[in-house]
Amino acid sequence: MSRLTDTLITALTPIIWGTTYITTTQFLPEGYPMHAALLRSLPAGLILLVVTRNLPPRDWLGRIAVLGVLNFSLFFVALFIAAYRLPGGVAATVGAIQPLIVLVFARLALGTVLRPASVAAAIAGLVGVGMLVLGPDAQLDPVGVAAALLGALSMGAGVVLARRWQPPVSPLTFTAWQLTAGGIFLLPATLIMEPALPALTMSNLAGYLWLGVVGGALAYFLWFRGIARLDPAGVTGLGFLSPLSAILIGWVVLSEALTPVQIVGAIVILASVWASSRAARPSQAPLSVRQ
Repeated sequence: MSRLTDTLITALTPIIWGTTYITTTQFLPEGYPMHAALLRSLPAGLILLVVTRNLPPRDWLGRIAVLGVLNFSLFFVALFIAAYRLPGGVAATVGAIQPLIVLVFARLALGTVLRPASVAAAIAGLVGVGMLVLGPDAQLDPVGVAAALLGALSMGAGVVLARRWQPPVSPLTFTAWQLTAGGIFLLPATLIMEPALPALTMSNLAGYLWLGVVGGALAYFLWFRGIARLDPAGVTGLGFLSPLSAILIGWVVLSEALTPVQIVGAIVILASVWASSRAARPSQAPLSVRQ
């Protein structure tokens, strides 16, 4: 399969992730970020485990635990805290620092060359996200900003380590292991730290189902598949499509208007995604798997 095809398939993930904010604010009960994180990870992981019928070997349990916490437990909780406490634009802008984090982590953990073109593309994408989603009435909540930064750091580290630790299994199995591990770590913390969910409406159930099956199992399968096949910087650069997707969904579903600045920001984001993909050298040999 060509690199372009792999990139387009991987790009579906951030586009799906763009539905998270509207799903959280419009469909989920307010004030339950840990339950939202748990219900997005553990059921999807268990379903995929039943499908793949493949448990991690004992010598992989430590690495799967680390990846489950970084990519799901910690990241999901931070994501939903930011979604509840910040306007979507602020949360998206803070989270957009993740590609820069991945560039640094990939240099340290994988020895990846820190290319000026990749750095420039990541900075351009961050500027484009700011133009797209920030408005004069954007308000900063310290806890929400801290959560968004923590989420970016957590997933940035998770992306790089998932590339470093490639087990000899399919991306679907790798996704199942991580989702399940993340959910297992979240289960006791959620039961202890948050009150029980209220009686759920059909709208709530639909929201959790969407986040778990589509935004969780499907999206992360495509994401980890892309990480295994593409340069980490090129993969994470696609993440800029998430706020773009969120804005377009708001425009279509909520009839939100797009300003000229937002349109320019969307163009800048698309240009940065293209530049990020180009900056990753297609001809380089695949990174060795470090066990």
